[in-house]
Amino acid sequence: MIRENISFMSDGLKLVGHLYLPSNSNNKKFPCIVMGGGWCYVKELIQPEYAKYLVESGFAVLSFDYRNLGESEGVIRQHINPWEQIDDIINAVTFVYLHEKIDKDRIGVWGISYAGAHVFPVAVLDPRVRLVMSVVPMLDGWYNVLRANSNVGLRDLWDLINKDRIERFKTGQHGTIAHSAHPHDKPSSWPAPETWPVFKKFKETVAPNHEHWTTVQSFEYALRYDVTNFMKKIIHQPVLMVTSWYDDITMTEFEVPAFSTIPSPRKELVQVGGDASHMSLYDNENHLELVGSACAKFASKYLIDGK
Repeated sequence: MIRENISFMSDGLKLVGHLYLPSNSNNKKFPCIVMGGGWCYVKELIQPEYAKYLVESGFAVLSFDYRNLGESEGVIRQHINPWEQIDDIINAVTFVYLHEKIDKDRIGVWGISYAGAHVFPVAVLDPRVRLVMSVVPMLDGWYNVLRANSNVGLRDLWDLINKDRIERFKTGQHGTIAHSAHPHDKPSSWPAPETWPVFKKFKETVAPNHEHWTTVQSFEYALRYDVTNFMKKIIHQPVLMVTSWYDDITMTEFEVPAFSTIPSPRKELVQVGGDASHMSLYDNENHLELVGSACAKFASKYLIDGK
């Protein structure tokens, strides 16, 4: 596949991305999938692996760094406001909508983990989006944080949040928190010890701009985040959701019932069974192939075969 380096503006900030195109590009206009990464992700982290399956099926794919992350602009580095990221995705849709190589009537969105939830408000708020694909989404931040950290663990995080609020009030300076860590080692937003080894491998190989921390306020924003009401408003666009058999990072037991609330009749749920987990969709080749192929098949059904 061909990779073009691109940039576009989002709320006055320059965001940097990669546009992947099929090798037989010529003068053809392609259907396009805009990708969104999860917590602390940069455009090189897992997204190219999934983009490959879509490009091989005839799609253009856009991945990019959100504001404050990677190569994109933003003053407060590693600061994650999910609603600003949703705006970034909508502006990415505008970029491809205006692009000469993209068929503006065949644009879909794909998100994983945190962005697996972002795609639902994007789809509701942007009718240019004709298809939605959500992979292991974090749909309700309050539930997810409580389940991941436990009541006792959340006590320490509230203490950290309160201290950060006071420091920001006095100095304007943001405190930081690890993306993930073993719960016995140090506070982190998502205390799953298997996360960092996988992300460390990406950082050391293909995603050197990944940083495994955020501002404390980013975690506070996650507590306020809930997209479930948006899911109930998707009445027409095709929706694919992918979950793992047992995901205790974004919580399978929450994802599956939430999927049932989507009223669109054109929806599919893919559950990766066996030993599948949240992180196995990043580093298990069999699971990557299963999910990548399912996404390509679903997107092709509605944006190529059924155009």
